[in-house]
Amino acid sequence: MTISVGDKLPDANLMIGTGEGPKPVTTGELFGGKKVVLFAVPGAFTPTCSAKHLPGFVDHIDQFKAKGVDDVVCLSVNDAFVMDAWGQDQNAGGKVTMVGDGNGDFTKAVGLEMDGSGFGMGLRSQRYALYAEDGVVKALNVEPGSGLEVSSAETMLEAI
Repeated sequence: MTISVGDKLPDANLMIGTGEGPKPVTTGELFGGKKVVLFAVPGAFTPTCSAKHLPGFVDHIDQFKAKGVDDVVCLSVNDAFVMDAWGQDQNAGGKVTMVGDGNGDFTKAVGLEMDGSGFGMGLRSQRYALYAEDGVVKALNVEPGSGLEVSSAETMLEAI
């Protein structure tokens, strides 16, 4: 079942890349007592994700902060090493928290997984963005297709 507005985000263990290696983080730590925008992408270093999706959130971080958002999180079914390298490549450091859902546990728990095996990618996340307050979903925009229409930084700014 896909998560909906009004639902509490599920408990899951995720990973963040650091200079000392991967660091575990729970959804409770990421979302508890905070206003957070999370956007999920099918894969780090993939064309739309690298050219438009992540850069949009990096470029608009000040507008999110001005609206009271505590953190902007980018999630992908990639490992923490890949997410850290991608964040560095995209100059996301200090702006967007890059989180790896390497086993897809969170992605499956929110019901937003997709089968990318036809592209040699295996289990991946659908492209979406959500806004949560203290772990409760207040806005959720899932892309209906392969484009970047409803989960962009600009659209999420309007939703908050």
